[in-house]
Amino acid sequence: MPMELVPSLHIIGSRAMGGAESFFARLVNGLVEKGAPVQAVLRPQSPLPRHLASSVTVHTVAMRNGWDILSALQLRKLVEREACPIVQTYMGRATRLTRIPKGLDVVHVARLGGYYKIQGYYTHAHAWIGNTRGICDYLIASGLPAQKVHHVPNFVDTPAPIPESLRKDLRKRWKIPDEAWILFSLGRFVEKKGFDDLLKAFSLLPEKISSKRIFLAIAGDGPLKGRLFRLANQLGIEARVRWLGWQDDPGPFFSMGDIFVCPSRHEPLGNVILEAWSHGKAVVTTETVGPTEIASDGDTAILARIADPQHLASSIRKALEDEDLRRFLAESGNRQFKENYTKDAVVTQYLTLYDRLLR
Repeated sequence: MPMELVPSLHIIGSRAMGGAESFFARLVNGLVEKGAPVQAVLRPQSPLPRHLASSVTVHTVAMRNGWDILSALQLRKLVEREACPIVQTYMGRATRLTRIPKGLDVVHVARLGGYYKIQGYYTHAHAWIGNTRGICDYLIASGLPAQKVHHVPNFVDTPAPIPESLRKDLRKRWKIPDEAWILFSLGRFVEKKGFDDLLKAFSLLPEKISSKRIFLAIAGDGPLKGRLFRLANQLGIEARVRWLGWQDDPGPFFSMGDIFVCPSRHEPLGNVILEAWSHGKAVVTTETVGPTEIASDGDTAILARIADPQHLASSIRKALEDEDLRRFLAESGNRQFKENYTKDAVVTQYLTLYDRLLR
């Protein structure tokens, strides 16, 4: 079977968009672009179908929780019926519910993008993919066989050029002066993403640097939204914070920003950093496990201490005050992206691995 035509069935049990779901869509679409037949299994109310290529066959299974026996039986029948040689699952719920019948010539690949509980959720798979070397080490330390643990990084799409007119329109729409600095960040509004640390750090910055006002633009949504809005008000910075909402296509906002800031308290990889690099933006990130694996302090990013708004503020200020440093970080990060994290490079790695697993 030619490598690029390996059929695969991809299963994910989440109900909202986030980093894993965005990568699911990018990988599935990337496989389709290579010519591989791809099917997807999603929950009925999943927002993912609108992000998938029209040629992707989509099945729905409730996957209400990790103990949904009816869904497990439905998945088993679906896997038997479709007989795709590769079944790839994402995160704990989908992986726990997916059980390959004995004797069926199918390889179950569990793809992990975090340090999840392994026992009871992942051990029954046939092979495992970690999107960082740190996750792969964790999987092996958790008792999975090293020869069946594979490192394949994430990728983000190479962005099309953003017209200067669009950047100007966005600034006008969000009432940000043309000459102002923009710090851009995005993600789910949950505790581990550290947006409260970012707001506190922003409040510690002067209102102007090099005679230019500083604005903070945050794209995202989540359960902490109300708390974050209130915090911005309490800190007295609400007039210079722009809440952009969840953006399915954040590309224009990356382009609009001067610096991208990732304030996470826990970040297994950091897809948002790859996106910032793809747009040629300087990055300031906390030194969580993922960013410290893919980025080098002072080379491809500035690393700030975790949950330390004062240090994060000084790191941002360092980047804003030094044009040569910003340019160097942007160019180095973009080079890192092009060498390691493009769609073509990573999708080819997946297809090569699928081919090897089937031999």
